[in-house]
Amino acid sequence: MRLLRLLKIIFVVLRFGLDEFLLAHARTRWMLVPLNVLLFFRNTSAPRAERLRLALENLGPIFVKFGQMLSTRRDLMPADIADELAKLQDQVPPFPSAQAVALLEATYKKKLGEVFRSFDETPIASASVAQVHFAVLPDGREVAVKILRPGIANIIAHDVALLNICAGLMERWWEDGKRLKPKLVVAEFEKYLRDELDLMREASCASQLKRNFADSNLLTVPEVYWDWCTTDVMVMERMDGISISQVDALRAAGIDIPRLAANGVEIFYMQVFRDGFFHADMHPGNVQVAADGRYIALDFGIMGTLTDTDKHYLAQNFIAFFQRDYKRVAEVHIESGWAPKETRVDELESAIRAVCEPIFDKPLREVSFGRVLLRLFQTSRRFGIEIQPQLVLLQKTLLNIEGLGLQLDPELDLWKTAKPWLERWMSEQVGWRGFFKTLRSEAPHYATLLPQLPRLLHRHLSAIEANRSDDALRKMLERQKCYNTWLILFNLLLLGIVAWGIWVST
Repeated sequence: MRLLRLLKIIFVVLRFGLDEFLLAHARTRWMLVPLNVLLFFRNTSAPRAERLRLALENLGPIFVKFGQMLSTRRDLMPADIADELAKLQDQVPPFPSAQAVALLEATYKKKLGEVFRSFDETPIASASVAQVHFAVLPDGREVAVKILRPGIANIIAHDVALLNICAGLMERWWEDGKRLKPKLVVAEFEKYLRDELDLMREASCASQLKRNFADSNLLTVPEVYWDWCTTDVMVMERMDGISISQVDALRAAGIDIPRLAANGVEIFYMQVFRDGFFHADMHPGNVQVAADGRYIALDFGIMGTLTDTDKHYLAQNFIAFFQRDYKRVAEVHIESGWAPKETRVDELESAIRAVCEPIFDKPLREVSFGRVLLRLFQTSRRFGIEIQPQLVLLQKTLLNIEGLGLQLDPELDLWKTAKPWLERWMSEQVGWRGFFKTLRSEAPHYATLLPQLPRLLHRHLSAIEANRSDDALRKMLERQKCYNTWLILFNLLLLGIVAWGIWVST
């Protein structure tokens, strides 16, 4: 099977002239001429980026998804290829309904009629990894049933193995191969796919996001029905809404479009900076709007996470950016370790200003995050700034936000919408509220550690006295005991402050 798949890939590669990526090296470029003459079925008239997109579409859903992922890596891809791959759509023909029914019955070890009161065998949505059917549970609750494609794990394993082979050849023979690191790109892609193949993991992500926005009037997330979930099947609440891409229908339903667009920006910043846990696949197919104007999030296969350190440095970057304080942006890059320590602040400041200054005071329709990110990546390479792997999904999400914002309200001012929220969030992190919040979270640690300090200090001093007994050392130990007494008193004072902080914050 793998051999047949490899032969098909080779045929498609030759048909669309993608061998020029492999043979672009000076030592092998001469081979392109005879190949163009001998292979009559080749079509190399279109630009290389368009031919790459068409080839990925011909090779099937896994390669389409790989192309989508590549389109977000503008730090690694040439601009023409990234722009063309962004056109790929994740619309895949569904697998037969009989297979879906058979898989469900094998999973639950029951006839379908014993599991659901009713089950619509016509899928409502189909993607590269899974498809979705509507159903009704025995108690009458309407649900959406997500089912993994049969045999998709083996298909992915074979295709990823072949992608690794292709990436190795590109890295060896393509003149830009070492710089673009295609093997690392494939490894990253494999990680995302592996996560998407576990629907229990996706269900847990949906549950976490729902909990984060439990009291929100901005975003709603379907409830997960755990008793019906497995690694191959996910059952969740059926959501009724209007696709975010149907702007005319939203207006007809009485939705305030400018308000909706602004709410979308706030939701994004809440996920990223408040929670450090965000939906990283926010294309129009995964976002709907409820009748009450709340966003509905769907498909939780790709979620991003950020550490407190990431959030802190990102927030400082954003706020300095909104204030046009490019010197501070440069300083934060160096402080965080994203830029080399020897980087000159003034030079990096000037480069960032040249990229960012032209986009201020412009509505969204006149700003392209894609182009801004591309220029920032070019600046990054110039100064040796390392691309942060944990921020790749955030960059992808920013591009999704740009697309949604353009559809809803091209006049939206992202900067004015985001700045007050970020400033409020930062004040809560570094002000008194942040101080007491940190004390409260660290209190269990100090409560365990502080009572042990006298015993640990006594044991340490006793060990020293047992080993050495000269006069000078005894004097030093006396000073050490005095110092440690003050240390114990200080820690007791600190414990009191912690207890007081907990009492105040509650």
